[in-house]
Amino acid sequence: MAIAFVFPGQGSQTVGMGKALAINFPAAKAVFDEVDEALGQKLSQIMWEGPQETLTLTENAQPALMAHSLAVMRVLEQEKGLDLARQVQCVAGHSLGEYSALAAAGAFTIADAARLLKLRGQSMQKAVPVGQGAMAALLGVGLDVARKIAADAAQGDVCDIANDNEPTQVVLSGHKTAIDRVAEVGKAHGLRRAIPLPVSAPFHCRLLKPAADAMAEALAKVEVKAPKVPVIANVLAAPITDPAEIKQRLVEQVTGTVRWRECVLAMAAAGVTDLFEIGSGKVLTGLAGRIDKSLKAQAIGTPADIDASLAALKL
Repeated sequence: MAIAFVFPGQGSQTVGMGKALAINFPAAKAVFDEVDEALGQKLSQIMWEGPQETLTLTENAQPALMAHSLAVMRVLEQEKGLDLARQVQCVAGHSLGEYSALAAAGAFTIADAARLLKLRGQSMQKAVPVGQGAMAALLGVGLDVARKIAADAAQGDVCDIANDNEPTQVVLSGHKTAIDRVAEVGKAHGLRRAIPLPVSAPFHCRLLKPAADAMAEALAKVEVKAPKVPVIANVLAAPITDPAEIKQRLVEQVTGTVRWRECVLAMAAAGVTDLFEIGSGKVLTGLAGRIDKSLKAQAIGTPADIDASLAALKL
């Protein structure tokens, strides 16, 4: 058995996330306290009490999801005896989850990851005026067809591949005018459905260049250490360990495609047999089986999940 840990992205946040961990495990409570202190706000209170619309704000959701993931990691390591470098082959995260993966692997401190994600959320939000950008999930088509749909829908606007999530789910991002054309132009390419996503900004497209510039400036001031295990980078679908390259790829990730399908295939090709989704929700667990049916996947986000994972993790 070869294990990879994967970390969820935006959309997996829910009110109450991580509360049971904080109640049951001192190591988890310490992570939420650390994030609150780093941000100078009671993010944990928003996570546990809501309201949902406040938690869903990009600048809150991103550090909140990281905090939940790292709380699970601290419990596994400090209270259950996990040795990441010895027991886990590699880590990866979906979009903001890449920061969680890097923090889990020791490349970032939790405090730095929280501050970077707060800024990332704020700068993504500011990059495009509200109402001018949009995203849509394409159902029933793969990457090659999605590229053709994006090209046909653009008509002079930006329409980029934001996420290649699994063989029949690709997300487009760009100007709202272009995204509004996707469902119609997609018919000629066999598109089953285009679902508009309830997002506050068009993530992972060229319109977010101002946010990429902001992240480049912020990352230049932060110490990044070599991770304890390789991190599969979103924009490469390949492992990276060099601190300078980690910074470069995180900047590219703001406007680049999250190549999640290829990331999972790369892990499987490297011998990974078992994926553990660390943190909130089960989105990546669901995607894993649709990408490679040979992979086993389970989510670890609650005290009960931790107990259920101990045998598989040999803890």
